[in-house]
Amino acid sequence: MLSRVASSIFWLNRYIERAENYARFIEVNLNLSLDLPRGTTEQWEPLVATTGDHEAFLARYGKATKETVIQFLATDAANPSSILSCLAAARENARSVREVISTDMWEQVNRFHLQVREAVSRGLSTQNLHVFLTDVKANSHLFLGITDATMSHGEGWHFARLGRLLERADKTSRILDVKYFMLLPTVAEVGTPFDIIQWSALLKSASALEMYYKRFGRIAPDDVSTFLILDATFPRAIRYCLIKSENSLHAISGSEHGSYRNQAEKQLGRLRAQLDFGDHEDYVADGLHEFLDRFQGKLNGVGEVIFETFFAPRPIHNTIPASESQ
Repeated sequence: MLSRVASSIFWLNRYIERAENYARFIEVNLNLSLDLPRGTTEQWEPLVATTGDHEAFLARYGKATKETVIQFLATDAANPSSILSCLAAARENARSVREVISTDMWEQVNRFHLQVREAVSRGLSTQNLHVFLTDVKANSHLFLGITDATMSHGEGWHFARLGRLLERADKTSRILDVKYFMLLPTVAEVGTPFDIIQWSALLKSASALEMYYKRFGRIAPDDVSTFLILDATFPRAIRYCLIKSENSLHAISGSEHGSYRNQAEKQLGRLRAQLDFGDHEDYVADGLHEFLDRFQGKLNGVGEVIFETFFAPRPIHNTIPASESQ
């Protein structure tokens, strides 16, 4: 497969996953704001902080309010990671590889992009914002289902899954980080109904509340973080995402599990192994935020070596013998 085609499929899926997760970021804070005790100030700046775009936001908007943060994350065409921008980029990547992806995939991306653009042009009011966010998630799920059902599960499909799950692992870690920034007024409030409400909203944002309850039965902060980080069977858990990403990487390279042929496999395998043999104590020792921050840095490193291994342009070397070229 041409590196250009592989890159477009990878980023097509990564952008759609990013749009869905930004919808989740906004939704978790909306849910939290509905359940905040009277007199509590809504916190919107943490959402920008966890996306890594804090400086860009401050340069454009200054003060973080509900309106400015939602505009930046959802509708700002100048923000390359906003929902609107992600869908435009996803559509462009899909257009460039229409001969490789299925017609159903192309039509869903195009329809998804047009729906988001139309909703943004009408304006997102308080009344229709929840509908907009729900539609973004539903359209992302529909694209995933269409991809799995209509695209051959060969090399291209594995690049699609690799992009989607690396993005999901990153954003699940950032959703967890949102809770770190939602500081309670006093330490004494940890474990109170207000704290439980926050953890429940976080699980909802990852569509994890029902599966969490089936596993643990009650909300406990340590169990929530363990579930979203270390669970090997829940599709939005970080460890699950890394396991499936590594499977796709081995399928692409043709290497056996437990070995590696390139730096991408080596670094992803090492990161996955850290979670395979990790436990709750590994990330509470130095603090959950510090663990997640280190993880995000390592995952970014995996993304960089994947680019260098599969997508970076290579110089064309002259293979004609010197004697023949004279």
